[in-house]
Amino acid sequence: MGDRQEELLKIIVETYIKTFKPISSKSLVDIFNCSSATIRNDMALLEDLGYIEKEHTSSGRIPSEKGYKYYTSNLMKPKELTGEDVLKLQTILSNNNLVVSDAITKCMEIISDITHYTSVVIGPTKANNTLKQISIIPLDEDETTGDRRVVAVLITNKGIVENKHVNISKNINMGELIKTSELINKALIGTPLDKVAERLELEIKPCIKEIVDRYEEIYNFFSTAFNDFTMKKSDIIFSGKTNILDFKEYSEPDKIKDMISKLEDVELVKRIETNEDEVNIYIGEETEFDPDVTIVKTHYSVGNDEGTLAIIGPKRMEYDKVVTLLNFLKKYIEK
Repeated sequence: MGDRQEELLKIIVETYIKTFKPISSKSLVDIFNCSSATIRNDMALLEDLGYIEKEHTSSGRIPSEKGYKYYTSNLMKPKELTGEDVLKLQTILSNNNLVVSDAITKCMEIISDITHYTSVVIGPTKANNTLKQISIIPLDEDETTGDRRVVAVLITNKGIVENKHVNISKNINMGELIKTSELINKALIGTPLDKVAERLELEIKPCIKEIVDRYEEIYNFFSTAFNDFTMKKSDIIFSGKTNILDFKEYSEPDKIKDMISKLEDVELVKRIETNEDEVNIYIGEETEFDPDVTIVKTHYSVGNDEGTLAIIGPKRMEYDKVVTLLNFLKKYIEK
């Protein structure tokens, strides 16, 4: 493929991404300042090579899967982020009150809003995690109700840290709350997270009944906290989950139903997970998710937090923008 054919393919891909309309040779004549016959010959060559294909309802041509792959590997240039987009992400990333996992989730929400694609964070599964420590951190008091705020912090043997902000009644003794957390740490350390609630009721509740006042309220506090920790969000967190359905490619009822089913399939979504440190692009069949989507994804690792960042969109995705956004986020959180 010569330089002109490469430039022609680049324009066809980028125009189709923007317009979702097949590209005719006539529309390209003025851009290349050459005859329609020359453009037709070049397009015929690109079609013979498998980089573009005929659209069923039009005489124009659209990029093929092979064409998108050639474009992303050889022709695409990184897109510079706008100052507004950078500011949105940096505002979250510089917030020291957010734990890493929450900052990542909020940034992926912003990226989903910016691109209008579906984003997903796949974190390490909690299935094999055991309790290492539960801590209670007192915060301030609600001046209106007199209730106090605390943070319950759970740490697992694999370094996953979860926290939950809770308002507690002014009638609950803070010292007894902390005493109960210490009892839990002594008795339940090493317990699988999905078994903690059961042991809490059978072993801890009878103990605290003898040593603390208002033991029911304190038991309910920890029971609710552990249930939230084990059920929290799951290790798959979507943002803009239905955004992809807004694209014309998915306007048919059967396609909408199929895509919704796939997004709800936990095992299928988990196959998006990657250990590759580069931002990689998977198009169509190679996504192993759906033949009509693109998935751009990368692995991240920050201290004890690690997982996969992924963007799901149509094959006519703004690749340059998505790759730049994921690279920005990955580099910022890992530096």
